Amino acid sequence: MDVSQDIRAELLALLRLQIEYGADEGLSDAPLDRFVRVPASGAGPGSVETLPSRPAPISVQPPASPAGPQPGPVQRARQIAAGCADRDALRAALAGFDGCALATTAMNLVFSDGNPDAGLMLVGEGPGAEEDRAGLPFVGPSGLLLDRMLGSIGLDRENLLITNLIPWRPPGNRNPTDSEVAVCLPFLLRHIALVRPARLVLLGGMAAQAVLGSKTGITRLRGRWTEVAIEGLADPVPVLPMLHPAYLLRTPGAKRDMWRDLIALRRSLNQNVN
Repeated sequence: MDVSQDIRAELLALLRLQIEYGADEGLSDAPLDRFVRVPASGAGPGSVETLPSRPAPISVQPPASPAGPQPGPVQRARQIAAGCADRDALRAALAGFDGCALATTAMNLVFSDGNPDAGLMLVGEGPGAEEDRAGLPFVGPSGLLLDRMLGSIGLDRENLLITNLIPWRPPGNRNPTDSEVAVCLPFLLRHIALVRPARLVLLGGMAAQAVLGSKTGITRLRGRWTEVAIEGLADPVPVLPMLHPAYLLRTPGAKRDMWRDLIALRRSLNQNVN
């Protein structure tokens, strides 16, 4: 049979592909069961060669699971956070934590900035694009506004420590889900316990609701001092919820309320209660 040059080239290419796949032996069209009795080589009619019997199937048991149910991401976060003896250990634990998918999409872990010994701790909601790139909280437009507002009452980042509820930027700056907030909260609460601030400022509704365990909106929470009990601290921490600077950029008319809250913070700091 004559085979055209094109068909011959295609057949050779297919053969080369099969060889690359490791198929270098010719087999029959039908599968061969090698455990069936076949005539013995050189034997007379009726003689057969008995091949080894088919081996019994091996029963493979799955590995035994540890006793009891395995902890979920939130429970693991609580256990890991509770075991951190200092801020360096907490940062390392967050960097190695695999229970929050946000860590896989963010460029950097955004842990904190400022002075952990200042006695004043500010907690925002989560990093944006600029914070994600820099690995520092509040360095974008809302951070610059916050720095100016704090400067108006004589504060800068040497006088406070600033961090976020969520340490990784959500993709596209979307709001964190409830499950993401729940899994990040134990690390924030442990951070607060390790810093032992004399005063805590919560910037934005998400941070205020998570730390205070409240469903009340930030416009009703803001401007009123309250106290929150933090595991690991003997005494409750005075807390002042405030509007988030990003909200002020969208709603400039709310800056009057923010100014009142800043005055309340300055008055409290002037009392020198530690």
